[in-house]
Amino acid sequence: MPENLEDIILKKAGELKRPMIESIKALVQIDSTKTEKEPDAPFGQGVKKALLKALSISEELGFTTVNLDNYIGYAQYGEGDDYICAIGHVDVVPAGQGWKQPPFDGYEEDGVLYGRGVLDNKGPVMACLYGLAALKELGIQLNRPVRIIFGCDEESGFQDLTYYLKKEKPPVYGFTPDCKYPVVYSERGRAVIHVVGEKERLAPFFEFVNMYFIGAKNNGDRLGIDYFHPEYGTMEMRGYKLAEEEGRVVFEVVFSYPAGITAKEILKKISVPAEKHGLKTELVLNYDPVVFEKDSPMVRALQDSFEAVVSMDGTPVTTTGGTYAKAMPNIVPFGPSFPGQKGIGHNPNEWMSGDDLETNGKIYALALYKLAQL
Repeated sequence: MPENLEDIILKKAGELKRPMIESIKALVQIDSTKTEKEPDAPFGQGVKKALLKALSISEELGFTTVNLDNYIGYAQYGEGDDYICAIGHVDVVPAGQGWKQPPFDGYEEDGVLYGRGVLDNKGPVMACLYGLAALKELGIQLNRPVRIIFGCDEESGFQDLTYYLKKEKPPVYGFTPDCKYPVVYSERGRAVIHVVGEKERLAPFFEFVNMYFIGAKNNGDRLGIDYFHPEYGTMEMRGYKLAEEEGRVVFEVVFSYPAGITAKEILKKISVPAEKHGLKTELVLNYDPVVFEKDSPMVRALQDSFEAVVSMDGTPVTTTGGTYAKAMPNIVPFGPSFPGQKGIGHNPNEWMSGDDLETNGKIYALALYKLAQL
């Protein structure tokens, strides 16, 4: 690689800052909260409109695009079967209350862009698209094609990605810009378990729920599952829900669990005391932990890209969050939030600064280049 090619890539990515921000504004101005399924819009018309807008922007930049029946779509640069990807999403959580300006205005103030989806995840996926546009404008030949994938159901269940993987093969390498920096080499697992009792026998049901969940620490210590891993931390129980259905009472709990323990082991630990109370347990959903070696070529390339752009330690980290990496093979979370930036997504006045968006565009341009050369 010519000595100054990385600098050329970063310069070109920086030059695309303004058009990138205008594209993000246009996308944010679409309310893409999931609504009722329709024949031509599996996640509602708003999500479909956002997907079509993202694909339209991609076409204006000169990319080939594919729309998989409005479930998900992608822009591609280059030809070939074994591809690299960055996968984000254009669906958003409900706006809620407390905004100083309408949440879908996409307004800019003092160099900061505000709106539902600016951070999660329209801004970052556009930063990936414009990072790839920088490579395209420079005419850089890549060893593998690159796709920017626009998901439509990340916030509500990954049906979009399930559909994608029925139609397309997974990437050989990739990332999702839907978490934090530095590169996340591993995500915790996520298991959803139901404790089920009969409506006629509420006393033992509530005794069990109060003893082991509501009145206990959220690390599962009373169940003997307070598993600790030095790199992930301790088990976390969260997302408690109580429901009534067809003569049953159901308590739902979500486990964010470190590598080193399995969902089956967690279920067994809960089942033993539950059975003593006359209750049943069900594992209704599970995503195993995502684990890559810190020194694997993909993780190394992403770490190098991060450290080449910002003056920060790029040592790979873990996360308690959940992203597309749980369901899409061969990808890891990578950005967009920098250390110290927390509590922004899903909240009122969601924001990203123009400078951070530019920095993300540079990091992603370099990352896509490096991954495509592996």
